[in-house]
Amino acid sequence: MKSIFRIFQHGLQRTKTGLLRRLQAIFAGGTPWNAETYEHLESALVSTDLGVDISTRLVADIRSRYERGLIATTADVLNVARETVLELLRPGEQTPLRTNPTGPTVILVAGVNGSGKTTTIAKLAHAFRQEGKSVVLAAGDTYRAAGIEQLQIWGERVGCPVVAGRQGGDAAAVAYDAVSSAVSRKTDIVIIDTAGRQHNRRGLMEELAKIGRSIEKALPGAPHEVWLTVDASTGTNALVQAREFGRLFTLTGLILTKLDGTGKGGVVVAIRQELGYPVRFVGLGEAMEDLQPFDPEMFARALFE
Repeated sequence: MKSIFRIFQHGLQRTKTGLLRRLQAIFAGGTPWNAETYEHLESALVSTDLGVDISTRLVADIRSRYERGLIATTADVLNVARETVLELLRPGEQTPLRTNPTGPTVILVAGVNGSGKTTTIAKLAHAFRQEGKSVVLAAGDTYRAAGIEQLQIWGERVGCPVVAGRQGGDAAAVAYDAVSSAVSRKTDIVIIDTAGRQHNRRGLMEELAKIGRSIEKALPGAPHEVWLTVDASTGTNALVQAREFGRLFTLTGLILTKLDGTGKGGVVVAIRQELGYPVRFVGLGEAMEDLQPFDPEMFARALFE
């Protein structure tokens, strides 16, 4: 099995390669750095979706260090970027998961269509199973024709029972049944899938609140975690989704999917800086183990080291 750091390296390779090529072109030749150099540098950083504010801050820091004779190479620039990004990601550190010590811990997972939500839920279930925990899945995506079947197939693969209803049925009722079943079975974790919904469709967003109320009836205090899956390959739109979902529904964390298929891994930093949500997991590949708990140091090293 690959080491966790190797998984981060592999997943962020496209972002790092694109950035490194641009930096080598900017700083090649040994000529003194000038205003045009810094403009190109800022453009290169923005292209990774770090965001304009963060990129501007980085360029100002790099310029200051260069003018004081503290840095002189592409490697130096990468080191400054790594230090700064790590500093930006660390404030508050990772808040621990809110668990239920007296019964099942209930995790509600939301996200827009195509964000990789159902596959991510299967990977989460696999990760919890690897820790020795029992898991029940709830097929709350009752809108899509294949939504229930897809989760049932994943449940068989990872060895988790799936509570499901009929297509077009009441998702809140499915969630209630799943939590009630987990309480009676003394299951450790319940992960509830939901229908993909656009953040600008208020009716669908209100349905999430209904599901939340149903869960709370089955188990007071639940859901304990509410996570949003965000497709990192959509770049700044991922930031918009997280912002809008957070306005309409209480979120406790984000899962960034598909980081391996994009050159825009810097969106992790932009989301953390603007919204403050903890990034719980990142999807760095197709394999089960490629969904990893977010580690700021490994992220910064894999991107800039």
